[in-house]
Formats: sequence, C-alpha cells, structure tokens
Amino acid sequence: MIGLPAGTRIWIAAGITDMRCGFQGLAAKVETALAADPFNGHVFVFRGRRGDTIKVLWATEDGLCLLAKRLEQGRFVWPQATSGSVCLTPAQLSMLLEGIDWRQPQRTWQPRTVL
Repeated sequence: MIGLPAGTRIWIAAGITDMRCGFQGLAAKVETALAADPFNGHVFVFRGRRGDTIKVLWATEDGLCLLAKRLEQGRFVWPQATSGSVCLTPAQLSMLLEGIDWRQPQRTWQPRTVL
C-alpha cells in the first residue's frame, strides 16, 4: 500500500456499492451518502455486493486515485451497518486489503513477563 500522509483518515462506506462506479460515481457517493468532501485527502473504501471486490478512492494534491482489489478466494470483512461510515487506522486498512478480519485482530505471541 502507498504510504499515507500523517493525519489522513480512512473511511469505510458501509453497505453495498455498485462496483461499476468510477471516479465521479464514487466521489458523488462520498458527497451524498457520507456527507464528506472527496477531495479532502482522506481515503474512502467501498465494497461490492459479492464482497470479493473493493475500491479505494483517495484524493492527492494533484488528482484522484482509484485503486481496486479483488480477492481470488474469500470475502472482505465489512461492517454490518447498511449506511454511514466507519473510521479505520492504517493498520486496519492493511489488514482489510489482505483479507484479514480487521475488527478483532489477535496477537500470535504473548509478551514475556519479567520477574
């Protein structure tokens, strides 16, 4: 994933999005459904009906970036809400993009206790 500038917020658009939408369609969805400015530098993530495809819309200083990812197996973990948005951390976004359940990650190691 491209490194995001400090202070960039990451928003998941809850519900289902038509994956035929491009730059203009997703920017319009950000404005209407999320009541946000798509050009404010924040990242907006959308998921299709089948759950195996996501699109990421991100405005940089010189234009909009549209990234798409499709999983060959499995589904992207998504909030149960049908509308609104959920804020993620950059670490949660990385897990989401890898197909990992970002809601309840668990450590695979236990810290040692010092006696």
